Amino acid sequence: MITRIKWIERNFELGYPLGMFPNFLERVRGTPARLEELLRGIPKGILTVKPEHGWSIQEHAGHLLDLDELHSGRVDDFIFRAKTLRAWDGTNRKTHDANHNRHTIDSILKAFRESRSRFIHRLESLDDETHQVIALHPRIQKPMRVVDMVYFTAEHDDHHLSGITELARLLSKKARS
Repeated sequence: MITRIKWIERNFELGYPLGMFPNFLERVRGTPARLEELLRGIPKGILTVKPEHGWSIQEHAGHLLDLDELHSGRVDDFIFRAKTLRAWDGTNRKTHDANHNRHTIDSILKAFRESRSRFIHRLESLDDETHQVIALHPRIQKPMRVVDMVYFTAEHDDHHLSGITELARLLSKKARS
């Protein structure tokens, strides 16, 4: 199996044409449904199993919910013409403090769907002028417009969805052994 690149080690080529915004928006809009579908086939007992290093499947799902606050805040950054987008907390303190494993997966999925819906609504309401604003992404040190930020969000979503798939396979294999 090919090893996934760690998120923090990813490089991004940005500068997408504005016409890609609808495509990237659909990826981001579809994440709650894809997450629900992915989790549907995973036995409940596996959802909260923590691997030696990293998060449980349920914590990955909760992390997607936690980061919607950052994504929405970055929409504010574009609206208010910030020179630099707000930074991600590299410790992921919000996800660790949330203790997602003590919640039900249904409550996490419901909250994520609601949060993502609000984020999508905000993106859909942006005017053309805001789509032209450029701000520096603080971690990767590259300029972004809204279209690039939405692409970045979609890639982050997919990173965690693929992590869930990988972890589910590993845990299912261990359970059968």
